[in-house]
Order: sequence, then C-alpha cells, then structure tokens
Amino acid sequence: MNKDIDTIQSEAAEAINRAKTSEEVEAIRVRYLGRKEGLLNNVLKSLKDLPLEEKRRIGPLAQQARKEIEEAIDFKLKSLVEFEIPEEDITLPGKRSETGHLHPLTKTENEILRIFTSLNFSVIDGPELESEYYNFDVLNIPADHPAREMWDTFWIKQDKKPKNSKDHYLLRTHTSPMQVRYMETHEPPFQIIVPGRTFRYEALDASHEANFSQVEGLMVGKDVSFANFKFVIEQFLKSFFKGKKIEFRFRSSYFPFVEPGVEVDIKFKNSKWLEVMGAGMVHPRVFEFAGYNPRDWQGFAFGCGIERLAMIKYNIPDIRMFYNGDLRFIKQF
Repeated sequence: MNKDIDTIQSEAAEAINRAKTSEEVEAIRVRYLGRKEGLLNNVLKSLKDLPLEEKRRIGPLAQQARKEIEEAIDFKLKSLVEFEIPEEDITLPGKRSETGHLHPLTKTENEILRIFTSLNFSVIDGPELESEYYNFDVLNIPADHPAREMWDTFWIKQDKKPKNSKDHYLLRTHTSPMQVRYMETHEPPFQIIVPGRTFRYEALDASHEANFSQVEGLMVGKDVSFANFKFVIEQFLKSFFKGKKIEFRFRSSYFPFVEPGVEVDIKFKNSKWLEVMGAGMVHPRVFEFAGYNPRDWQGFAFGCGIERLAMIKYNIPDIRMFYNGDLRFIKQF
C-alpha cells in the first residue's frame, strides 16, 4: 500500500510538471484527486478493508500525499495564469472603448468663446473670490444702493474686520467686476469676453441655482455706440443658434453700471419671446472708477447666463440637470 501511495504521488508530480495549460492541470486533479475515480481517493476508500493498525499507518500517509498534490496543483495554476494567453479570434472587430463626453456647459462655453474670438474679442479670466469694491462699488453700486438687494451674496467670514471694501471678500455674484479690473491695467480701444462661475444665495428651482456660469462682454473705444452692440450681439446669437431664424427685441431695463440699460429678447418661429441677456452703454461712473475720462471714451457691456443659453439651445427644462452628476444626461452631448 505504501508503494501505491508513493507511485501515485510521483506520477502526479511528473504530470503536473509537464502540464502547459490550466485545462491539463484540472484533468490531473480529477485523475488523482477526483471523488469518484481519483487514484488517491480509491486508496482512501480501500482503508475500510484493512486491519486497524494498517488504517492508522496508511491513512496519514494518504492524507499527506493528497495535501502535497493539491499544493503542487495550486502552485502550477498560479504560475500558468501569469503566462497563459487566452485564445481569441483576431479576425473579429476590435472592442471600442467608450470615449468621454464634454459637459453641455463646457460645449456651450466653448461655442460662445469661438464665436466671440472670431469677432476679435480677447478671452479674459477673473477671480471667483472677489472684493466688495470690485463686485459692487466700482460698478456704481455703493453700500446703501437698493440694487444690492438684487444680488443675494455669499460673504466670506473673516477673522479681522475689513478696513475697507477692498478687504471685504465675497464670492462674486456676476462676472462684471472684471470690467474695471481690466480697464485699470489696459488702455482702450479693446474688446474682451469674460467667462466664469458666479454664486448667489438663491432658492433652487428649475431656473435658479446657487452656482451658475456667466459670460461678460466689454467693448470700449472712441466711437463705440449702441449700434455696434446691436450688430455684435445679433451676429453672436445668429451664429450660436445657427440654422434658426431669430427675431430680436431690445427692452429698456435698469442696471446700475450701464446707462441706458436694455434686456435682449429673442424669438424663434412659433415660440415665445425669451430673455437671454442684460446689457447697455457703460456708465460714466464706471469709467471714472477705472481712471478713464468718460468724455474721451465710451463703450458697451453685456452679460448672459451660459446655462440659460444651453437650456434654450438643447431644450433642457431644468437647470439642476447640469449639476446632478447623472452620466445618462452627460452622454447625450
């Protein structure tokens, strides 16, 4: 019986060593350790016919042989996994990797910037953490101005009491602070476009978000007029909504940093009038804050919500869809 166990263990070790695939190793397991016809298992089954002393002597030897064969099989399988190459039909078409998707706001902003750069506007960036001075004061909105109620502001908690409005910080409520920031360091004529995120403490609903994106435009020169503004904005909107016939409407409105101020509405065929932006001629006080003589220079400014334009263009009913992180929404663009 000892000889049988030694022979089985030796044959199994040689077979395992010669095996080149996991299928061959599995066949060896069945041949030597299988429950029904395994050679070593047959030895264990025959123990019942042996005297007690023989059982006590042969049983441990058989169990030890089983353990060593199992360990040899496991080691062989691990080594084969590292080197085995699965058989594949190389004539089949390759599996396409799913490409990423640009967020609709990114696509919309890129399209806006493309159009304005084609109109010779320069793209400028500005800080999201802004001072009260640039966000309000220089835009003709002093501390006691009722227009400040229009902007529900996120103020930054500061350890020390601010000395003045330049040291009093907030999350910018619009991209308009870049008007004076840019004019302080640049001489006209120029025309710029300023995209960026803005923040307002608002109740969330289908058309309002606490975090949203705007794009600001500013054009300053000796003879810049409202007619120039009308041409630029109509060209932009016609390009942005390419393929659609658009009607335009300019309504009088009030913004402290422009005079006169207007709101721009558009209308497609069989649709209602849609408000898309606020604008106007730069207020003389804003030029004075920037160090310009308002008798020498004039210009126009405008601002529009990127979400607003994207919702109109892609027929998106709820602004919150831009920020819910649902990939099913993103993959449509």
